[in-house]
Amino acid sequence: MNILVTGGAGFLGSNLCRSLLLDGHNVTSIDNFDSGKKENLKPFKVNSKFTSIEHDIRNPLDISEKFEEIYHLACPASPKFYQKNPIATTETCVIGTINVLKKAVKDKATILFTSTSEVYGDPEVHPQPESYKGSVNFTGIRSCYDEGKRCAESLFYDFRRTYGIRIKVARLFNTYGPNMRPDDGRVVSNFICQSIEDKPLTIYGDGTQTRSFCFVDDLILGLRALMSSSDEVYEPINLGNPTEFSLLELVEEISKITNRKLSIEHKPLPLDDPKIRRPDISKAKKELNWSPSINLQEGLKKTYSYFLSRHKKGVFE
Repeated sequence: MNILVTGGAGFLGSNLCRSLLLDGHNVTSIDNFDSGKKENLKPFKVNSKFTSIEHDIRNPLDISEKFEEIYHLACPASPKFYQKNPIATTETCVIGTINVLKKAVKDKATILFTSTSEVYGDPEVHPQPESYKGSVNFTGIRSCYDEGKRCAESLFYDFRRTYGIRIKVARLFNTYGPNMRPDDGRVVSNFICQSIEDKPLTIYGDGTQTRSFCFVDDLILGLRALMSSSDEVYEPINLGNPTEFSLLELVEEISKITNRKLSIEHKPLPLDDPKIRRPDISKAKKELNWSPSINLQEGLKKTYSYFLSRHKKGVFE
């Protein structure tokens, strides 16, 4: 098939492109390389089935090639990057999504949107099922992303009702693995990179806040299972690992991998940072027959090896 991946140079996008190429598909990546990295696409340049287009989806997609499937991932996903230019983040979620949806209508393509667990905000329901409407501060510093993704979801359903296109919506929970940026500010990459550089691990708050960490290989399988699901599966579906860890427990897991005691530096908790986060994935199990299989220790070892290799090569940025 001809498949378009927006945000293809990002952490998730590049791992998705690799998976699709390994199965023999023709893959086109669109990325403006704001947070995505050209380096992530280098392994694919020798593949005749891969095309990279440098483009900002806030501008119309003038692509003559017709696609059968579109994975819409384009948007900065870590607070450091989406808060750097919040207006551009909202524009990407709204204007960019409209442009990509128009391409799906034109091509009669199935389109999958990577939404986020951030639509649930700082949740008052735990774990979070897809039916939970969320507790979001829509005027806060995270709202460009939280509300942008919520608006993008609504656009997907309006386009479905108006044009009859096939849509899929995934709400992604914390994901980690190779091709993450060392400087993206997410907790797993922060902790691992700080441990490699023998720096104190930065914990915002007291470290009792929880996250559920899904290794990227599992997540990609979930996205592809959702894309290939039946037409009856169009409502949002949580994708993530339901096993919950506090940040202090995450420190202990990384300490086991490095085989040394790691020091911690506490800093104030950022505004609207969620205290708990754990997906209810019963819907994914039922509709997609999907659940993650890689445990945290195994995934952390692979991620640590990736960052350590980059550090040894002097490309740790």
